[in-house]
Amino acid sequence: MKVLMFGWEFPPHISGGLGTACLGIATGLAANDVKVLFVVPKKHGNEDAEKIKVVGASDVEIPASSIHTEKLRETFSYFEVNSPVLPYHSPETFAASAKTTTVTSSQTTSRPVMRYPFTGGYGKDLMKEIWQYALTAVTIATQHDFDVIHVHDWLTFPAGIMARAVSGKPLIVHVHATEFDRSGNNINTQVYETERLGMLKADKVIAVSELTRRIIIDRYFIPADKVVTVHNAVLPVAGIQKSLPSKNFKEKVITFAGRITYQKGPAYFIEAAAKILKVDKSFRFVMAGSGDMLKAMISYAAQLRISRYFHFPGFLKEAELNKLLTISDVFVMPSVSEPFGIIPLEAIRAGVPVIISRQSGVQEVLQYALKIDSPDTFDMANCIYALARYKGIHSLLKRESTQELNALSWEKQASHIKKIYDHLISMFY
Repeated sequence: MKVLMFGWEFPPHISGGLGTACLGIATGLAANDVKVLFVVPKKHGNEDAEKIKVVGASDVEIPASSIHTEKLRETFSYFEVNSPVLPYHSPETFAASAKTTTVTSSQTTSRPVMRYPFTGGYGKDLMKEIWQYALTAVTIATQHDFDVIHVHDWLTFPAGIMARAVSGKPLIVHVHATEFDRSGNNINTQVYETERLGMLKADKVIAVSELTRRIIIDRYFIPADKVVTVHNAVLPVAGIQKSLPSKNFKEKVITFAGRITYQKGPAYFIEAAAKILKVDKSFRFVMAGSGDMLKAMISYAAQLRISRYFHFPGFLKEAELNKLLTISDVFVMPSVSEPFGIIPLEAIRAGVPVIISRQSGVQEVLQYALKIDSPDTFDMANCIYALARYKGIHSLLKRESTQELNALSWEKQASHIKKIYDHLISMFY
């Protein structure tokens, strides 16, 4: 079986859990004898891919005539309503904006081709790159043999729709987060419309948790029988604790790691820390990550006069994050809204007991974690203090959550995804 998979990021070039999940899914599928062709906007050459073939959309040459078909004009029209790329009203005018080069064929004749440049990031041209990525998907879908199309999050939904239109192969959209998770009720309507269109056009929708599945059904109005939950997992790292340094100081280290945005609840973490430090100064708190609220959180810690107990190391790469987790006593994920949340699983993998919010999808698969309501900073402070100070509960959660983690592998989760592929393929052929 062969799958054409579209994702916006792939390790080690990631900004959060999406790329990590994509690697886990693709690796798990490879272990289930599924050949994965993974397409990213820009390939860097050092992607963490062994049995996975990674292709960069920026390296794909697109024949100018390849998008001049009635079927693709019809498909592309779905994206013209409320599209942020306002100057481009058709595939032809969109294509005219691309960088055109001349490639000599084997018959020594010239044919015009286009190659779209991609940053692969999340900058000011993000929406433009999403639509160019979708047009590139047309060429990729016509140049490769595959049985099913699998796309990750709204950034790649248009690419999946275009690939389905040109190939006629079944489409699965994988929802790792929704606009309601990222923005609360103050949603970006263009993103919402792109998400909903992708779900409507998909043959199956995969949600990372039951929490996310309910949002898809209730707020995107997708039929319940079309949406299935497949929880995330975490890749094993052999000898992680043996290869990393142990803590050489007495203070308890309490760690938060993730994007510093409202969705992740960083302010609640700081408030809980302030409550603990009022009664016990033998703690250090780490807020690792970057985001739009980072400066505000540094200022907030200063305002509460606890800066000397706080560390803000910024975004950490995998090796650096593993080092931090290894010396941590407690990991806290106080998210206001978290579709799943892989980072607590990574903390458990490093031998750290975790505290997670009840507003997260990961709490569906972890019985042995302390669970809090995100805004309840008194409960959060009590849970942190108890887990850090009482060896019995610390050892219990560490031992039992590790057992839970061992039962949750990407190979097992990917086997569920493969069954979805099998079912769709049987319906199409």
